[in-house]
Amino acid sequence: MVLGTTSGAGKSWLATALCRWLSNQGLKVAPFKAQNMSNNARVVVGPGGSLGEIGSAQYFQALAARATPEVRMNPLLLKPEADTHSQVVLLGQVSAELTAMPWRGRSERVWPAIQKALDDLRADNDVVVIEGAGSPAEINLHASDIVNMRVARHAQARCLLVTDIDRGGAFAHLYGTWALLPPQERALIHGFVLNKFRGDAALLAPAPQMLQDLTRVPTVATLPMWWQHGLPEEDGVFDDRSRSQGAVHTTVAVIAYPRLSNLDEFQPLKNIPGVRLLWARSPAELAGLQPSDWVVLPGSKATAADLAWLRAQGLDAAVAAHAQAGGRVLGVCGGLQMLGEALIDPNGIDGNGPGLGLLPLVTVFETAKTVRHTRARFAPLSGAWAALSGVEVSGYEIHHGQTAQHPAMAAKGDVAQEVLPGLAWQNNAGNVLGLYLHGLLEDPAALQALFGAAAPTLEQVFDGMAAYIDRHFAPGVLTALTAADCETSR
Repeated sequence: MVLGTTSGAGKSWLATALCRWLSNQGLKVAPFKAQNMSNNARVVVGPGGSLGEIGSAQYFQALAARATPEVRMNPLLLKPEADTHSQVVLLGQVSAELTAMPWRGRSERVWPAIQKALDDLRADNDVVVIEGAGSPAEINLHASDIVNMRVARHAQARCLLVTDIDRGGAFAHLYGTWALLPPQERALIHGFVLNKFRGDAALLAPAPQMLQDLTRVPTVATLPMWWQHGLPEEDGVFDDRSRSQGAVHTTVAVIAYPRLSNLDEFQPLKNIPGVRLLWARSPAELAGLQPSDWVVLPGSKATAADLAWLRAQGLDAAVAAHAQAGGRVLGVCGGLQMLGEALIDPNGIDGNGPGLGLLPLVTVFETAKTVRHTRARFAPLSGAWAALSGVEVSGYEIHHGQTAQHPAMAAKGDVAQEVLPGLAWQNNAGNVLGLYLHGLLEDPAALQALFGAAAPTLEQVFDGMAAYIDRHFAPGVLTALTAADCETSR
């Protein structure tokens, strides 16, 4: 199990690397995270062949493990819709009952399903790599914990505790986390990992030994800072320091509204030579864009609220100005819905409101959620997106809204060009494209058509990560973590 001293310490990254390293040893491996809070989700297999949602991190970990992603790998997914409210997805399906329950009261209701999912995965695999959430030392949540030490105790997992040394205070974070755990839980910590270190590791001495003297837990790895590893970020926007190298010929500005979702699908753009990925939260960040540059409205877990935020920032006028100048605009899922004329919500799912009016479409929110994999071929496109004409692409859909031509506008002859049946439309000028299909920019054929280039494959990314931890962990540690007769270092 991989635990962290904080959110963002590197749990997801390390768990993914371990999945591939263990798979490379010939083991049958599966990932597991009891509860994930993220609006980055993927469509995976559920019971009886049904489809459901899990967090993107466990989806990528399953691929790294060479396993088929499935709902047992992330039995509980919380998708934030507001600062104090989340949609609850249990075993891939939205649960209105659990969504309405108080946070603390939910734990005992969902624990049996979490326990069964973990036990079943353990029975079906040689190794399960478990990821924790936040910090196990959040003592205000310890009594209702279902994702950190309760899982570790149930599985008697051998735990690594990782910290982000680039933040400073790493040894205090490690010691404080360890010290706040009760003795039976401390005994499950088998090693400390220092992540994102810059400089000469020899300069860390004597701190690792001093920490081991205090805790009897060794520091088993110091992982150097690595910006270009290629794994999509789980929750945060990308750091400018991790953008691709070379002379920039295209800027892709993604509007970073508060409830943006599925941001991981833009990861490949970081690895396309000459493409700069920019996260925009104000009109000033869109100033100076050329018509060949893109403005992207990504997915959203709260389309109406994020559209209101976009207007409050003045970004609606900036996006419209870019479109009027012939600049490329792309809307994905919630972004597609924003590009239309209106949002209609008869069932109280998301919210009503006027759209940006860049496509003559209207979206109606329905109680049933569309969750599916999709493969489709683009019809002929015009203008800025013509390179996608005839390209067959794969992706996935996760949305409540259903979008169609605006009846009154269509009657007057203002009709959007439907370029994927029921999935994608472009304006008559050809520079504004909206689609429900997530994953367009992960599809090699689409990247080749749009940029004449390819991003590193996920297989290359996973193998690189496995080789990285193999180099930087102390000899024998990774093997010992999965040995049946592994003894603690205490």
